Amino acid sequence: MKPADLLLAAVFVLIWGSAFNAARFVVLEWPPFWALAIRFLLTAPLLLAIAAATRSRMPAPGDRGRVALLGLLGTGGYLALSWWAMSLIPSGLVALISAATPLVVALGEAAFLRRRPSGLAWIGLALGWAGVALLGGVRLAGQLQDHAGGHGPAEALGVLLALLGAVSQAAGLLIFAPARGRVDLWTASTGQSLVSAAMLLPLAIAFGGPAPAGASTHAWLGLAYSVTVVGVGGYALLFIMLRRFPPSTAAALQLLAPPVAAVIGWAVLDEVLGWADLAGGVLTLVGLFLLFQAQARARAAGQG
Repeated sequence: MKPADLLLAAVFVLIWGSAFNAARFVVLEWPPFWALAIRFLLTAPLLLAIAAATRSRMPAPGDRGRVALLGLLGTGGYLALSWWAMSLIPSGLVALISAATPLVVALGEAAFLRRRPSGLAWIGLALGWAGVALLGGVRLAGQLQDHAGGHGPAEALGVLLALLGAVSQAAGLLIFAPARGRVDLWTASTGQSLVSAAMLLPLAIAFGGPAPAGASTHAWLGLAYSVTVVGVGGYALLFIMLRRFPPSTAAALQLLAPPVAAVIGWAVLDEVLGWADLAGGVLTLVGLFLLFQAQARARAAGQG
């Protein structure tokens, strides 16, 4: 990569990794559903203005349902489960578990799109799922221990929610995949943000308790970061990455986001990750790397 490309890649990884840490500041003070509803209510108008300024075209009628389901599952559902998980367990751990999303997508492609992974891809899937099992296994075992041991049902619930979030995001991506080349990316981002806001606001009213009346400076800064840097800037960088680099390279760079989130959580939020968390994260990332290598080889063979 050229120096400018390396800088762009570094900023991309930093934004996607720090998104989990910014969310952690908010959910420690606000109910997760309210925090997300407010985030999407603030992000959607910004994306709508960008879509209008860039004269983005509306999706065809047949693709609007896919955009809506992307917002319902791939964005709103995924983030609702992930932010809820972050109110219970460290943001770095949620980031590592969320790295399972590409694994679920690969399994979904094999099951529903009849795309059979290669041997290398299956090895990557096996390692990735082994990492996820190790990540969650020690936490889930905490159900058999008391809170004095550092574990408890709340941590087990957090791991389960993070896993469900990864599945929800994968489902949204698989549903949207056929329309990816037809739908303008800014329009898709705006549509999924509007759908997510429409879903989360009723959930916040029904299950989130009283609306937040105030917050610390850290929480406000975390929310502002989530709305602008992540909600708008992160997507913009993703689009630029997809234009400047092969899809496999852009996807591989996202694998660096979980360890970045873990390091930031340790340095800024005083979060502690155990040996099982770190070992499981390494296994998951190695598995994902092998999976993307297999996909890149398959694309190269198809072009050849």
